[in-house]
Amino acid sequence: MHILLNQVIAQAGSIILGKEHPIRLALSCLLARGHLLIEDLPGVGKTTLAHVLATTLGLRFNRIQFTSDLMPADILGVAVYERGTGEFRFHPGPIFAHLVLADEINRATPKTQSALLEAMEEQQVTSEGETRPLPEPFFVIATQNPANQIGTFPLPESQLDRFLLRIELGYPEAAAERALLAGRDRRELLAELKPVLSPAQLVQAQELARAVTVSPALLDYVQALLEYSRRSPRFLTGLSPRAGLALLGAARAWALLAGRDFVLPEDVQIVLPHVVGHRLQQAQGDTLGGSASLAAWFAEVAVP
Repeated sequence: MHILLNQVIAQAGSIILGKEHPIRLALSCLLARGHLLIEDLPGVGKTTLAHVLATTLGLRFNRIQFTSDLMPADILGVAVYERGTGEFRFHPGPIFAHLVLADEINRATPKTQSALLEAMEEQQVTSEGETRPLPEPFFVIATQNPANQIGTFPLPESQLDRFLLRIELGYPEAAAERALLAGRDRRELLAELKPVLSPAQLVQAQELARAVTVSPALLDYVQALLEYSRRSPRFLTGLSPRAGLALLGAARAWALLAGRDFVLPEDVQIVLPHVVGHRLQQAQGDTLGGSASLAAWFAEVAVP
């Protein structure tokens, strides 16, 4: 399985040039059964990364372009009366896929954003009074433009908390950008990609990630990180127990990608900024900054 996972990373890296670290974080998120939020400027490859992961992992894929006039039924589906049978027939929406790309999620109204909550938390949707299960595995990858751009609605805290990781891609380095400019169109390369894993193999990899060992000393470390966030004057509110579980799940998946069946403190430190950055509110006058700033702050917590 470790060889196959490395092939997934390599194939994704052949399309998203010079971004191995974000690719590993994104794959770790899926291995931990989590949903991914990619926040960055338009044009840096957010949507392309979602396409690459869906194709490489052999997942049924749907893309939803979020706009201000999008309605919840456009996502979940709707029951339509059929004159021939005299009954209502449910027509499933694009949420019924293995991987759903919620593109520019913060351009939709809060009412429409909330339509994803049940799907992300319970892996089911309730529409027309009936609850329907979603496919297994099921993921949401949402892209988000910076909040200061025109026409955006900030995601509520309850929605942000459903995303296991938030990552950024950023501008490519000079060598990667030169190869991108001189190379073939990414859409052409996407069309040529072949699956490396099947959905069943991905579920198997998720089970392996869940079985990665976490020592009692490492649990002490995670608890110390949670406690630090709750007493630090830098934050208005601390991290919840669910955030602690998300941190452990992401660290387990990162360890699996490294070929280990046990978690090291370094695994926790790598995924920490991307797990907690969107869950913390800074105190007035403090600025969270990027992942480097968060990592530096939490470095104050001693490793056992």
